Amino acid sequence: MKNIILAFGLLLVLSCQGQKQNKKNMETTQKERTVKSGTIYQFKVKDIEGNDFDFATLKGKKVMIVNTASECGLTPQYEQLQKVYSEYKDKNFVIVGFPANNFGAQEPGSNAEIKTFCTKNYGVTFPMMEKISVKGDDMHPLYHFLTEKAKNGLEDNQVEWNFQKYLINEKGELEHVINPRILPDDKEITDWIKG
Repeated sequence: MKNIILAFGLLLVLSCQGQKQNKKNMETTQKERTVKSGTIYQFKVKDIEGNDFDFATLKGKKVMIVNTASECGLTPQYEQLQKVYSEYKDKNFVIVGFPANNFGAQEPGSNAEIKTFCTKNYGVTFPMMEKISVKGDDMHPLYHFLTEKAKNGLEDNQVEWNFQKYLINEKGELEHVINPRILPDDKEITDWIKG
């Protein structure tokens, strides 16, 4: 009888330790999942006309986020951005442009001026947001997410120049960061869109 009680007691102690370990493992997994599960769906911004734009409306789509400028040597990329958008917009893909004046003061205009410029010169129809900051002390929270591994789960990076591209998968997770000088219709990008 004594042996049975000792065996039962030992079994109870081991069971409790196992439960504690399982709980610890679950907590660790939950922390990892929390870091990796950051998505763009948490963000609401203003579009170029001042209306609310909720990234949660893009669930299930691949998204390219790009910081733009009207007076940059890379400004002609608007043409390729529009071409890619036109070709893939009906295939669960969208481009979201964020004008920014962080590099060489190359986006000095107001939101209204930027909208007119983009429409008149490049026929832009993809969603354009209001002008924001993509680096520095006044960096927009969305760009903190895009550039900080602790928030995006992929990598730390910084916006190098105008027209840097962030590729977001159908789950709202950052998947690739594309150099500003790589054109929007580059095979690397179009293969990702089609994949």
